[in-house]
Amino acid sequence: MRSLRHAESKRIMSTVAADDPRVAEDHDELYRVRHSLAHVLAQAVLEMRPGSTLGFGPPISDGFYYDFILTEALTEEDFPELEKRMKHIIKQGQKFEREELPREEAMRRLDEMQEPYKREYAEELFEKKGIERLTFYRNGPFLDMCEGPHVEQTRALPKGAFRLRSIAGAYWRGNSDNAMMTRIYAWAFLTKEELEAHVKAYKQALERDHKKLGRELDFFVIDDAIGKGLPLWLPNGTVIRDEIEKLMKELEFADGYQRVATPHLAKTELYHQTGHLPYYAEGMYPFMELKDHGGAEGDEVRETYVLKPMNCPHHHRIFASRLRSYRDLPIRLAEYGQVYRYEDSGALSGLLRVRGMCMNDAHIYCTEDQIKDEFLKVMTMHEDLYRILGLRDYYLRFSTWDPDDPKGKNKYVDNPAAWESTQKHVYEAMVESGIPFTEGKGEAAFYGPKIDVQFKTVTGREETASTNQLDFAVPARLGLVYRDADNSETHPYCIHRAPAGTHERFVAFLIEHFGGAFPTWLAPVQVRVLAVSDVFLDYADALVARLRKNFVRAEVDRSGETVGKMIRNATTHKIPNIVVVGEREKRDGTVTLRRYGSRDQVALRLDEFEEDLLRRIRERSLDRVDWDH
Repeated sequence: MRSLRHAESKRIMSTVAADDPRVAEDHDELYRVRHSLAHVLAQAVLEMRPGSTLGFGPPISDGFYYDFILTEALTEEDFPELEKRMKHIIKQGQKFEREELPREEAMRRLDEMQEPYKREYAEELFEKKGIERLTFYRNGPFLDMCEGPHVEQTRALPKGAFRLRSIAGAYWRGNSDNAMMTRIYAWAFLTKEELEAHVKAYKQALERDHKKLGRELDFFVIDDAIGKGLPLWLPNGTVIRDEIEKLMKELEFADGYQRVATPHLAKTELYHQTGHLPYYAEGMYPFMELKDHGGAEGDEVRETYVLKPMNCPHHHRIFASRLRSYRDLPIRLAEYGQVYRYEDSGALSGLLRVRGMCMNDAHIYCTEDQIKDEFLKVMTMHEDLYRILGLRDYYLRFSTWDPDDPKGKNKYVDNPAAWESTQKHVYEAMVESGIPFTEGKGEAAFYGPKIDVQFKTVTGREETASTNQLDFAVPARLGLVYRDADNSETHPYCIHRAPAGTHERFVAFLIEHFGGAFPTWLAPVQVRVLAVSDVFLDYADALVARLRKNFVRAEVDRSGETVGKMIRNATTHKIPNIVVVGEREKRDGTVTLRRYGSRDQVALRLDEFEEDLLRRIRERSLDRVDWDH
């Protein structure tokens, strides 16, 4: 973390900003090329599918996309024809001509263009953003409502440096209540060489996709009989999540956390008290109304429950279970708590977007004077976790409130003084930590500022791995108090933190990061023993029994295949330590070890092998290949 420079953080943020349909702040050459190519694509699509209508067509981190309502479907088989038309448009040298129109003329122009989705967005810009004029760009026969910028003319676009990538469905404005559009993705760079290198890396990344590896390596399964977004963890996947949980428990114990356990549901009234309802209702499962005929007068009594979408209300009630003293603070409550969120079915994706998730949750109740030190401890825990896992490609985003946001009180707790003071505490903690960060104005939680840890995955996505929030509002809403030094009752502050996020999202990230080839301490099967013939299975069994007494996840291959085939199978399943035993090994009390990713084999005394193996597991070594005895 500390090695990441501010300049690099800004570079990453400018790339991410390009994913927004609004024009990005970073109008560099590559942005102009990608934006211009999006218009060229739209022109080609309208040539092939006349009468189709347009959505958004922004540059993104590795190219661009454009959304359409098509008069006739397009498939990836149409890409060669589309690319041919795009290249023809580029050769024509069409100029990009800018025009600004006032409201009435702009709306009339959109009516003439017969672009209802552009018109809807234009109305929103005029009404909510208070703009006075709209910008249009024309190149050849193609006209689009667009803020720009673009290259001067299509011949300025680099040759052979773009390629159509894929087709997907996308709701207009990302809302499932809106029309489903066809989104065409494309790669685009400044040179053909950059494009080819990116495409090669992309194809390699697909081989690491957690859904693909999850199936091949038996990590998890999504079963329709259970329900969408509710993963079943298979034995191999359960090992990974258990090891991560064990690691987090050790880190938390060292920092003075106390473990708690809470139920999977609660009365809906609790979420009204915290302020989550009614605003969070769409993200919760349907409420359960319980009928009880055991009232004092025989009347029916009704109680409404809901599956919990977060753990914090339960932890708040644990804090409130007895009166606390300022001497007790900080109180750090930790739980790997199962929560349920009703994500839209179109957004569900493997382990990344699920409806049932187990969160590495903790809540720190502290005084205002303790905020900075506690936040620093939390960030140090993040550094320790990521160092152990060898994770480096990430940056931090400090999300603050925006007092000028038109949504105002509907988006943030109405307490400007509390916002200013808490943001100051978090800012000072981050500066003192020396960890580079960027600021996301207007991205705070409704009850306080937060720090998001953003990762760039090997498959090219950017994901939020962890969020740490400072809550100044909910403890007061729930009447949480502690007895201060002057004997007065004072509301604590609460830090919400989850360095490992959820098992689901974090394990998905780790599957892709390691490509399914986990280091020994984290691997579902740590050692597979291969006997060159059935005659030596007794030696193999004795070796496995010896290792399992030390809780090593070892197994014998009893397939009866040739040694070569057994080695290939173990390699396919990414077993980190493959041990071969035969007559020589049994006679000498040795093993022949082959590590995943290496063709080298080394003969070791049994004690030597076991000692080094246990050390690697104990130290959570990332070394999966090199033998350094």
